Amino acid sequence: MQTAGTIAWQVVNQSLNVAVNYSNSNKSTPLSYSKIAQSYLVAVTASCSVAVGLNSLVPRLRRISPSTRLVLGRLVPFAAVASAGFLNVFLMRGEEMRTGIDVFPVLSAADKEKLAAEGRAEGDVPSLGKSRKAATLAVAETAVSRVLNSSPIMAIPPLILLRLQRTEWLRRNPRYTTPVNLGLILVTSYAVLPLALAAFPQRQKVSADSLEEEFHGRGGDGGLVVFNRGI
Repeated sequence: MQTAGTIAWQVVNQSLNVAVNYSNSNKSTPLSYSKIAQSYLVAVTASCSVAVGLNSLVPRLRRISPSTRLVLGRLVPFAAVASAGFLNVFLMRGEEMRTGIDVFPVLSAADKEKLAAEGRAEGDVPSLGKSRKAATLAVAETAVSRVLNSSPIMAIPPLILLRLQRTEWLRRNPRYTTPVNLGLILVTSYAVLPLALAAFPQRQKVSADSLEEEFHGRGGDGGLVVFNRGI
């Protein structure tokens, strides 16, 4: 029953991840429905394999103390979600790295004023072309951000709760375990999650010379180009 529950929750989690990664990808490179289905199946399989595998492995670690095994057991969901979430991004956005994403010159203040005078927006500036290096950077940063996003909520509350469960108060009042756990998740979300979300900017600026040769010397203000990393 525990294994079935683990698999069910991992399927739900990866279904959400697929929706988030698809909705927030760089739309200059479309993804076919067959690729979406393939990526979804691989991500779900990876997530369930890690979760079920670690759940089976941790109790068999006889050379470590029971308390250490308990801590590791509490971190199994985090390991499964983090690894599968990381992989999910690369699977869902792999096409971007193969074909590249649009990059644009960074506009100076004078350029922006000129566009405004012409009644045009920054979005009207034509793309310099598609860059695979920019796409690789965008996907890699997004994958890392997925781990950073899941780390606070899935690592901090379980470890704090484990400590609290050893106190006399929570031993005498086990009915408070769930409210305490929910409170820890809420506090962690408000305190730490915004910092994780802000780790990388959505519109990333890099030197044009750090991309493919075709972009060298074609940067805008300060020799920089900008692209949508996605979130």
